[in-house]
Amino acid sequence: MDWFTAPDYWLSRLVFQRALAGLYFVAFLAAALQFRALLGERGILPVPRFVARVPFRRAPSVFQLHYSDRFFALCAWTGCAVAVALAAGLDSLLPLWGGMLLWLVPWLLYLSIVNVGQTWYGFGWESLLLEVGFLAVFLGNDEVAPPVLVLFLLRWILFRVEFGAGLIKMRGDACWRKLTCLDHHHETQPMPGPLSWYFHHLPKPLHRVEVAANHVTQLAVPFLLFTPQPIATAAASLMIVTQLWLVLSGNFAWLNWITIVLASSALELPGDAPDLPATPLWYEVVVLAVAALLLGLSYHPVRNMLSRRQIMNRSFDPLHLVNTYGAFGSVSRIRYEVVVEGTAADVPRRDSEWREYEFKGKPGDPRRWPRQFAPYHLRLDWMMWFAALSPAYAESWFGTLVERLLENDPATLRLLRRSPFPADAPPRYVRARLFRYRYTTWRELRETGACWERTYVREFLPPTRLAEAVRR
Repeated sequence: MDWFTAPDYWLSRLVFQRALAGLYFVAFLAAALQFRALLGERGILPVPRFVARVPFRRAPSVFQLHYSDRFFALCAWTGCAVAVALAAGLDSLLPLWGGMLLWLVPWLLYLSIVNVGQTWYGFGWESLLLEVGFLAVFLGNDEVAPPVLVLFLLRWILFRVEFGAGLIKMRGDACWRKLTCLDHHHETQPMPGPLSWYFHHLPKPLHRVEVAANHVTQLAVPFLLFTPQPIATAAASLMIVTQLWLVLSGNFAWLNWITIVLASSALELPGDAPDLPATPLWYEVVVLAVAALLLGLSYHPVRNMLSRRQIMNRSFDPLHLVNTYGAFGSVSRIRYEVVVEGTAADVPRRDSEWREYEFKGKPGDPRRWPRQFAPYHLRLDWMMWFAALSPAYAESWFGTLVERLLENDPATLRLLRRSPFPADAPPRYVRARLFRYRYTTWRELRETGACWERTYVREFLPPTRLAEAVRR
């Protein structure tokens, strides 16, 4: 079938596959370095406890069959190794079926992690990586030209990511319609980056332009992805520029980067296409079947996008094959942060020496400037942002976190930037207090050197010792 492949996209496929392999590596690396404290046998939300109550059909995972911390580590580091091999082009050295099987390995491993990841893996970009990774299995290698249907489905994902995000904004917070959301967003976003302070202090008319441009990119430009070239390339390029702007303005894990990777698949990059053999019949049948399945499963995401009660970031099947996306349907006007402190005092008092735990990414010390972490995902830091919005977000895990801090648990402390207590002298009590944070002005920055100013709001968790933390 002559229509089945698009040889002119061979370079776009190459860029897409190598970049996606890089994102797989980041995802598996984060899992390998953080799982023991978050999901391990003595983790805050242990996998064994989860699989004991959730059946395989609801959360298919290799860890439903067997779990140990050593086995999880093996899976995560295997994912890293396969991702490196794919980034180096090993799939191109294998037969077509071998390359497909190689791309299937990281998808299966990461699906297994996400489906037992609970709160720590409840972010939209987890499902997005799985949906994109599943399609990558069928994109082929140097033995065939890129299949038109798979390229179309990749654009279909990109369309849903962008258009869904645009709709959720227009239906959500009124500040998006008034073009005023960026008066607050750079200050209140989950994890600011090193340039976020400067973005916040841009002139307000420029913030209006930013929001208006965002609406155009998310609500109008996605339709151009399905037009002939070079219009589709121009549309994808505009999306890439917008995503790079977002990369500079904050830390959103790999959400922006995977959107860029998706957009790269729509680019018609210059370069002479190599001579490729005819496409095997079995491969055409498999791709047609997969395309029919995914288009059929798209019913639920489309219905959600058209609904007045549109929801963000939801999977409609346990394999995360087709999902719905969206971000920041509402924007906080005030930034709150939970500050966790410990004391060695036998009796905790207000005038006791309380020492603050420092997290890697979330704001803490007002003088400490935010760092760039994305595309790496600091899962605990992100959930601390949700906890500051409402204690309900922290109900399932915060008490255990405090227990681990009271024990000076090494795995948990590795999630932090710094613990104020030596390894052999854990705190007697830990408490948490809620503060309001705001960016300093230019004058305050020059005078104090602090990028944040914080004000005490209320107690989040009273002084708690080990026995009390266990009961929580």
